[in-house]
Amino acid sequence: MSANDRVSVATAWLDGCSGCHMSFLDMDERLIALADKIDIVYSPLVDAKELPEQVDVGIIEGSVSSEEDLHKAQLLRKHCRLLISLGDCAVNGNVPAMRNQFKLDAVFDRAYRENVSFQPQRPTQGVPALLERVRPVHGVVAVDVFVPGCPPSADAIWYVLSELIEGRIPDPSQVTKFGA
Repeated sequence: MSANDRVSVATAWLDGCSGCHMSFLDMDERLIALADKIDIVYSPLVDAKELPEQVDVGIIEGSVSSEEDLHKAQLLRKHCRLLISLGDCAVNGNVPAMRNQFKLDAVFDRAYRENVSFQPQRPTQGVPALLERVRPVHGVVAVDVFVPGCPPSADAIWYVLSELIEGRIPDPSQVTKFGA
């Protein structure tokens, strides 16, 4: 990516709270400056429903907990030249991975039988096909840049995107750390 070209960006939200996307929006007026340099071509923040064949930068928030998450991560990796793992859930599994200490059937029983007082039952429709274990994004696809934080600050996201726009690989450890 050269400083003169517009950078195409795709984002995805997997299993997490969407806090990283909220931090992205917290860039406030810097979003206007960013809009002059990037095109968000796929994201929960925009209306685009199809991931383009070639994207410069992919940003994934959240851990890989379901078949759908796995598919999204693989799709972004396939179509994005650089892939960013954004936030502690994407980087290390964080809160969603707390279920890894239990068998999946026990998780379902706890959620749909033990904590329900009216018609306790495991649903058969509308529930995503969960993976046996929650994994960080790099546990299923190659990641180029790791940006920890819960969530990473708007300043950290601005720094990472600014560096990439200028054609440099950022060092997020200069501006963020796990849990911060």
